[in-house]
Amino acid sequence: MKNQGPVTPHKGYRRIIPSMTALLQFESVARLNSFTLAGEELGVSQAAVSKQIRVLEDNIGVQLFQRNHRHIQLTPAGETLFAIISESLQKLASGFDQIREGSEREELILASTATFSQFRIMPRLQRLADVLPSVKLRLATQMFTGDLKLPNYDLDIRFGHGHWPDAQSILLFEEEVFPVCSPAWLERNPAPTTLAELAQSGLLESDATSEGWMTWSGWFTEMGAATRQLNLNLRCTLYTDVVNAAVNGYGVALGWGRMVDHFIDNGQLIKLEPFVVRPPQSYYLVIPKGRELTPTVMTIVQWLQRKAVA
Repeated sequence: MKNQGPVTPHKGYRRIIPSMTALLQFESVARLNSFTLAGEELGVSQAAVSKQIRVLEDNIGVQLFQRNHRHIQLTPAGETLFAIISESLQKLASGFDQIREGSEREELILASTATFSQFRIMPRLQRLADVLPSVKLRLATQMFTGDLKLPNYDLDIRFGHGHWPDAQSILLFEEEVFPVCSPAWLERNPAPTTLAELAQSGLLESDATSEGWMTWSGWFTEMGAATRQLNLNLRCTLYTDVVNAAVNGYGVALGWGRMVDHFIDNGQLIKLEPFVVRPPQSYYLVIPKGRELTPTVMTIVQWLQRKAVA
């Protein structure tokens, strides 16, 4: 009998994996949360999309959507499949980009909040190119820490206690929080020497939701000062706006030290001593479970930990 050689696994995969058309239509429905919008995006009818999803559910033997009267919702099985397909499509897109560009550089998707991206990553980009010339960084900037959901990214930055069920984490650095102002503000105003004076110094406030950070009220509580009346010059949704207002001399901001260190180093902001709070949370680089801690990942850690070039 003639030896037919080893059987390649690809035929088996093709028997297991459902129709690619159905998978792409499922991804569109899950992302847009609508059969109608998915049909418009794909150029087919809502009925055709609904039929493909029914066939897909029959083929794999599980329900992917909970269909209610006015809306749909992914089931746990649907959530799992959506995460897998999203990651796979992202990798395909990255691969096609590399092929079109004729580049052999590895693309690495790094997710963080907007504040971390603007104040910690941007000032260090050239140094990354120097130490990792074979890596092309793709930044996935999110507004809220709750939007940083693996496995859509290769790595992400989180502020917390370091324990997340979906990933392993590497400590980047601890944090300290203190008041900062510009040299121009100090020329016009006396430097506060007590917490009571600081509370009346024209404070710049940001919402606590975008990073999970404390507000001025929480900061004063941590300092042991029961301050009821705060003199606020400006309240912002984004911390980046607060820092820009402080740089422009509009008041005193809470300085999250690891975010504003380069502003202090280049003289745009001044740390007001001796008021410091050290929160229990820290910054971590987070890696999906099952992925290796490669030399590239460890170089990313060192890059993020180092001071920016002034």
